[in-house]
Parts: sequence; structure tokens; C-alpha cells
Amino acid sequence: MYTSISDGIEGAPDGGDARERAFDERLDRALKIEPPDWMPDAYRKTLTRQISQHAHSEIVGMLPEGNWITRAPSLQRKVILLAKVQDEAGHGLYLYGAAESLGTSRDELVLALLSGKAKYSSIFNYPTLTWADVGAIGWLVDGAAIINQIPITRCSYGPYARAMVRICKEESFHQRQGFDIMWTLAHGTAEQHAMAQDALDRWWWPSVMMFGPPDSESTHNVQSLRWKIKLFTNDELRTKFIDQTVPQAEQLGLAIPDPDLRWNDETKHYDIGPIDWDEFYRVIGGNGPCNKDRLQARVDAWEDGAWVREAAAEHARKHGSDAA
Repeated sequence: MYTSISDGIEGAPDGGDARERAFDERLDRALKIEPPDWMPDAYRKTLTRQISQHAHSEIVGMLPEGNWITRAPSLQRKVILLAKVQDEAGHGLYLYGAAESLGTSRDELVLALLSGKAKYSSIFNYPTLTWADVGAIGWLVDGAAIINQIPITRCSYGPYARAMVRICKEESFHQRQGFDIMWTLAHGTAEQHAMAQDALDRWWWPSVMMFGPPDSESTHNVQSLRWKIKLFTNDELRTKFIDQTVPQAEQLGLAIPDPDLRWNDETKHYDIGPIDWDEFYRVIGGNGPCNKDRLQARVDAWEDGAWVREAAAEHARKHGSDAA
């Protein structure tokens, strides 16, 4: 049976200190925070920022691969890619719903993206130049997403955690689909192998940077860990991704584009070369290869869909008044 944080607290809902203690106790007991529960304003704000950024990333992330639906090399590949892009749209809807449960409307969330106030993952500001890029996105980008998102299924906020269960299952399919594309190319002709290697060369470092800035520069890590919004730091997740992906590249017969990559017998992890964080911050700041194109595509979609929203609102108004 679900028990609200306010249940059994003397003076609730007015007793702020009691509610804070109850909130902390629920976190310590690994119990979920639900929408009706009292929560600190900063917790609500942090969750809204993170979940909405995640939702925006799923929606914007449809664009690089959607660009290849009409050019997929076979009918089977086209059907699979269509299914994947449709999945990403669904992920965005689940996550917007979770963010709305925190008290911000979907229109507000979307308008924050369109105005440039809200961010999305930097990885989607890179172009998809060849079919191999679709494979690299599935293998690397979705592979990184899985590592980042599986812990969220155990995060402290119930609607977010539950949404991530289905999302992670579907992302696992996407990762295998991408690996299959890369396998086919890497074991094809010399030209196809070169195409796969080129895609890996271009997508490796942006994928490594997907986990966010190093822990020493992260402004959200400590508090998000305390609130159990995050369960691992950026660097911990990044290390797990690298350790998982390097052997996969070896299976493919492809070379990770890092001359400093070495297995460390002491740490039992791979050491890597320096990350170009200037590039990361440049892309996050709106100056990546495709930032303007990606945002304009979303603005155009919002404006082109205005008549649908207006018609739906009028339909709801009319039928609501009829029912009354």
C-alpha cells in the first residue's frame, strides 16, 4: 500500500521541518517519491530540468536517424529504422508525462526547448553523413544511453523510474540493431569497412562526452546523488561505457580512435586520452555542427502543428460543453 509522506506527520502540510525529515527518511529507505508527496522545491526543479532535458533529447534524437529512413539500404533496414524512430517518439512522450507530474505543463516544457532555454543531449548536434552513422548511433549512442538510464529505473522519483523500465528495454533493441549494422559493414567490402571505421572515428568522442562533464566540473552530481536522482557519477558511468565498448570494437575489427587507450591492470579499467571538453561546451553552448538545424526543425514542427493543437482544443471545449 502506498503511504504519502504527509501521512502521520504532526502539523502536515504546514510543518516544513517534519516534512523534510520525512522526505529524507523516505530516500534513506529507498522508497519512491510520488507526485502527491511533499518534496523540496530544489528537488522538484532538478527533476524537472533533468527529465525535460531527457525528453527533449529523445525527440530531437529522432532527427539524425529520421534523415535516413528514405535512404535505408533495404526494406528490412527501413522497417527497423522506422520502428526505432517511432520508439524514440514514445520515449519522449513518456518522459514529458513524467515531467508534467512535477507541475510544469507540456507546452511550457516544449517552449523552453524552442526558445533555447532548455537543453538536450549534445550528441544530437552532429550530422549523419553515411548509413554507417545510423549504426554508430545505435551501437555507441544508444549503448551509452542504456548505461546512463538503467540506474534511473531505481531512482527516487516514481514516475521517472517506471517510465525508464520500458525505455531501457527498447534502447537495448536499438543498441543491438546498431551493432548489427556495424557488423555487416565491418565484415563487408573494403569500402564498407572503411565507412564503419569512419563513423566510429567521428562518433566515439561525442559518445564518451555524452555522460556530461568530469565530476570535478559537474554542478549537479553531489546533490543529485544525495537525492538518488542519480546513482552513479558522470565519470563512473563513462568508465563503464568505455570498458564495455572497447571489446565490442575489437569484435567488429574496428579501431577506437584513441592512441592513448590502454588497459590498466591496477584499476581494472581502460585509460583513455584527453577529452576535448572545449568542444563539449562549444556544442552545449549552441555552436555545434547541427545545433541551429536541429532547433529550427523543432520550431518548424511546432508551428506546422499549431492547427492540430487548436483543433484538438476546440474539440475538447465543444464536447466538454455538450457533456455539461
